[in-house]
Amino acid sequence: MCHGHDREGSDAGQSVSGRPAAHRAAADEGAERLHRSLTVLTTTEFLGGVEITIGLLAYLLTLHETGSHLLAGLAFSIGLVSLFLAHSELFTEGFYYPITAIAAGRGTWVELLRLWAVTLVMNLLGGTVMIALVVAGFPDLHGTLAESAHHFLDIGFSWQGAALAVLAGVAITLVTRMQAGTDSPTAMIVASVAGAVVLAGGSLFHSVMDSILIIGAILSGAHGVG
Repeated sequence: MCHGHDREGSDAGQSVSGRPAAHRAAADEGAERLHRSLTVLTTTEFLGGVEITIGLLAYLLTLHETGSHLLAGLAFSIGLVSLFLAHSELFTEGFYYPITAIAAGRGTWVELLRLWAVTLVMNLLGGTVMIALVVAGFPDLHGTLAESAHHFLDIGFSWQGAALAVLAGVAITLVTRMQAGTDSPTAMIVASVAGAVVLAGGSLFHSVMDSILIIGAILSGAHGVG
């Protein structure tokens, strides 16, 4: 009898209405993101573009000095870690949360489309401002910036590009799920670093990151870009 009581208590701590605690936490986070005011949403998403571009600056500096994409991907992790710590949003990063909230009946598809649209526009706006500063402040990086942009432009719309985009989406979703499955801030940061190494170190396709690099290459006057 005692064992049965203990088990019921344990189960109650792990789930409500059959939902695991991690799922509930993800739904809570998703509902908060879906219901942000437009002012908060535009601000956090603009800053998300700023933060991810700081990661791209670290990526370009490391790639320029070492020639290693994996080390550059590790340096890029500052961008994903800052997004996580600041609770900012990167287009497609963290979208597991709002979709979970909708599945739990705590949001609507219209709210999701609003989140996606504002995130994409403000990420690109914040990223454009920052990459313009990078172009002006680091002329020695123009060649590395052009090389990075050409990687995505040369592959373009192809099966390889589609595969790299899907892999990027899987990697980002995996990072989010790992973060949702733990209460340890250290483990969450490790997940961000691991995802950054795969995403940037593998030169996977990500709409915002790729676009910011291409915009930077255009602003630097790179040949064959734009």
